[in-house]
Amino acid sequence: MVVRLTDVVLRDGLQDLDGVVSTGTKVALARALVAAGVAELEVAAFVSPKWVPQMGDATAVLEGLADLASIRICAIALNGRGIQRARESHLDELRLVVSAANGHSQANAGRSPQQLLGQYADELRSAPVSFDVTGAVSVAFNCPFDGPVSAAQAVGVVSALVDLGATRVSLADTLGTASTAQVMETVTAVRNAFPDLPLGLHLHDGEGQALTTVTAAVDAGVDQFDSALGGLGGCPFAPGAHGNLDTADLVGLLEGEGIDTGIRPEGLAAARGVLQRALQEAGVSAAS
Repeated sequence: MVVRLTDVVLRDGLQDLDGVVSTGTKVALARALVAAGVAELEVAAFVSPKWVPQMGDATAVLEGLADLASIRICAIALNGRGIQRARESHLDELRLVVSAANGHSQANAGRSPQQLLGQYADELRSAPVSFDVTGAVSVAFNCPFDGPVSAAQAVGVVSALVDLGATRVSLADTLGTASTAQVMETVTAVRNAFPDLPLGLHLHDGEGQALTTVTAAVDAGVDQFDSALGGLGGCPFAPGAHGNLDTADLVGLLEGEGIDTGIRPEGLAAARGVLQRALQEAGVSAAS
């Protein structure tokens, strides 16, 4: 089985930091991850720098990576304007993020899931795009404002993203508190509803359960996972969100199960040195 790993440290890993990391250091970190064998990177978010200052240089970061032709470069959007900005940038994949719960959607995107989906639809109809459009369902299992999210709620958002043309959808445990059983209940519901849809997971790891969930998900046919170097991450608009699943831990698990990731542990160790520099720029003394 081929399993795809997408390192999201440049977007999800850095977005919570108070201090801003320079564009040059972000580009250097991306290149260090590529040197380690990481083939997919989520590097930016097309969002307002007023709300997420760390993402203010999204276009410049993408320009700095434009020569990496063999690497899949991804970014996210949280509104129609994000799609517009993506059209002007060099990237392979744009993830349209939609919350499965209204409380988080209002905090994260300033509108309901239905309003956001409508805005995406309007913008996608307005002009063609040159990149792949995929979907990401935030708080697919638990919402910090609305509580547990049912599998039916998540399936409804997945259905709307498929209607928009999403070729792949990722389910996010944004808080990092969902049990393996809870995640797999929703994964099963989505796969039953859309058996041919490529499905991924974006797992934060609040209670040490993420690797167990990965094993169960691989057995169920999930073939793409997000992770972040150093286990960094969170969500500025999801109180209590824990850090992401660490890329090194995910690689170790998959390699131990006989799945070749192509990612070298020594390369990740070298990339952590660049990550340390990024954290120092942001006023953080040490990698977690």
